[in-house]
Amino acid sequence: MFKTIKNDLPASIVVFFVALPLCLGIALASGAPLFSGLIAGIIGGVIVGALSGSKIGVSGPAAGLAAIVLTAIGTLGGYQNFLLAVVIGGIIQIVFGILKAGIIGYYFPSSVIKGMLTGIGIIIILKQIPHFFGYDKAFTLFKVDGETTITQIFNIFDHIQTGSTIIGILGLAILVLWDKVLSKKGKVFQLIQGPLVAVAVGIIFYALTQSNDSLSITESHLVSVPIPENLSSFFAQFSFPNFGAISNSDIWVVAFTIALVASLETLLCVEATDKLDPNKNVTPTNRELFAQGTGNIISGLIGGLPITQVIVRSSANIQSGGKTKLSAIIHGALLLISVILIPRLLNMIPLSVLAAILLIVGYKLAKPALFKKMYQMGWKQWIPFNVTVFGIVFIDLLYGIGLGLVVGIIVILIKSYQNSHFLHIEDKSNGKQKVKMTLAEEVTFFNKGAILKELDRLPENSFLELDVRKTRFLDNDIIEILEDFAHKAKARQIDIKLISERGIAENPDSYIEFFKLRPKSA
Repeated sequence: MFKTIKNDLPASIVVFFVALPLCLGIALASGAPLFSGLIAGIIGGVIVGALSGSKIGVSGPAAGLAAIVLTAIGTLGGYQNFLLAVVIGGIIQIVFGILKAGIIGYYFPSSVIKGMLTGIGIIIILKQIPHFFGYDKAFTLFKVDGETTITQIFNIFDHIQTGSTIIGILGLAILVLWDKVLSKKGKVFQLIQGPLVAVAVGIIFYALTQSNDSLSITESHLVSVPIPENLSSFFAQFSFPNFGAISNSDIWVVAFTIALVASLETLLCVEATDKLDPNKNVTPTNRELFAQGTGNIISGLIGGLPITQVIVRSSANIQSGGKTKLSAIIHGALLLISVILIPRLLNMIPLSVLAAILLIVGYKLAKPALFKKMYQMGWKQWIPFNVTVFGIVFIDLLYGIGLGLVVGIIVILIKSYQNSHFLHIEDKSNGKQKVKMTLAEEVTFFNKGAILKELDRLPENSFLELDVRKTRFLDNDIIEILEDFAHKAKARQIDIKLISERGIAENPDSYIEFFKLRPKSA
């Protein structure tokens, strides 16, 4: 592993520069102590990095979990109760790995997954707008004390902090300029990342304006990381879970939600990272779930946020030439060193700069172009996507995903209903209308309604040709429908010709007997 240190060390420095502001920013978006984001970054780098089977994936606190954390801390009655849910969530992830549930991500419709990420992006944006302008009051989407989101937005203009707003706008401009222009100009702009530059400018701005009453930024709008005086005070910063609340059912609900969403986000990131990997390494997904679960247990035990593999840090690692997991481990060690050596410097970072970073993160998750793309893909993608987005934004993450899945299943049933058979109607010959019905490759009880509807619509004194040669699975429910129809057909003077790959039958008395000729797999 140390053979590639010349590649991994520079890459780890880049990932550290990307991770430091994101760890703080995601903790801010989560409503958790800012130190908790750094803990998660350290554990994600050192522990998960060492256990993971991914050579270039980087783990840490994820924006995708911010909405869950923000809601859960309030509903569970405190941060220590939430930490217990993180620990249990990690145990559930390990169980997922043991049960070889690494393929779980493939069972969620892509429209629901995209809707989940988009909804999270919108929530992140809404929650960071107050910090961007130096406004202390958090936004809600529902009417609270006579206010809605719209009235709250207008209220910002009465409470703007000039210094926070100026450096927020400047930080946002730096990030956009770096992303759209400078990152394409040379390697130096890829080595020194935009978020780090924005943070550095924010610190300089704060230092220069402290004595200016109109531009100075108050302490309530700055990062607040505890400053240890010695080793014992450093360890006193850590929080620990409240195991006495283990019987609280809400904690188990949050734990399962964390395990499910963190696993999904990790597995999606693994898939994306493996595609970006120039060496085309394949990450063992079940081992990844074990590594992430272990990381979440340790993070929860010492006061950290939930952890996932993260595409932003992983892609930065790849683009910077990282070759092995050593780059992820070193980046975690650098985060630990920064917490010990430069906490005072961290406390000079304006929250509006972190808000600017998170506004970009939220925008990338919820790009308007994605709504257009999903619309162009048709209603079967558009409806589950929007139901998931609005469910997450207006209710909560778990309900949003649940609603999206329900709608996605309904769409599948509708598609199954529509695609059960192909119907071809020919002109009358010998005084009888000829109708040819070709059944699909798989016909189950979901298709009963569609097939029964077509059979009932057949006119009297007609001819039905039923072709099952392409059918590989035919449910007994469908055979029973055909059996019933055989009796009705005689009374309605409908002649039937049944075609199978093993034979042909004219007006069979019993479909059950005839379907001894049906495909073997049925």
